[in-house]
Amino acid sequence: MNADADREDPSCDLSTWTIERLRSFAEDAQGRQLESVSVVAQGHAYRAGEPHEVRKQWAKLSLRVNQRLHGDGPWDEARAVQQNFMLRTWVIDQVGPDDEDDDWSPDALASDTVTALVLTPAEALALADYWRSLAVEQISELRRHKNLTAHLDRLVDHLQPGPVRDQLLAWTETRQHLP
Repeated sequence: MNADADREDPSCDLSTWTIERLRSFAEDAQGRQLESVSVVAQGHAYRAGEPHEVRKQWAKLSLRVNQRLHGDGPWDEARAVQQNFMLRTWVIDQVGPDDEDDDWSPDALASDTVTALVLTPAEALALADYWRSLAVEQISELRRHKNLTAHLDRLVDHLQPGPVRDQLLAWTETRQHLP
């Protein structure tokens, strides 16, 4: 079966494909096809019976596909980043961290998280105190921050004490107050 036929055949079951075949298909896939690849790859990563390295390879495919999925809008981008943060945290937490690979390094993920956040925990908390009176854009920014910090409860347990861990711990407290 060639890639063009695969794209046109709605009955093909991507979940039965090898990682190599799915990776090749993903190179040219777009839209829903790309979303399907991401879901299938993530599903394989979650399979407890597979060796850890195989699960990481599937998760890596999902991460790469997610980078291509989002649109240009801030919500699309935030959604892709949040999904990647959640998957990376899950792999670190369930399969194990790997400081040799930034995707599975708790410190790299912590740094990526801090970089993705525009507000400090104190700024977000101050805005959250009166969020109902804020402009829609400001409420959206608070929601974006809440979504981008959803993985922190599990990530902070993998971090050594220090300023970045302290900042992320502050975010775990702050996000409880965000709309």
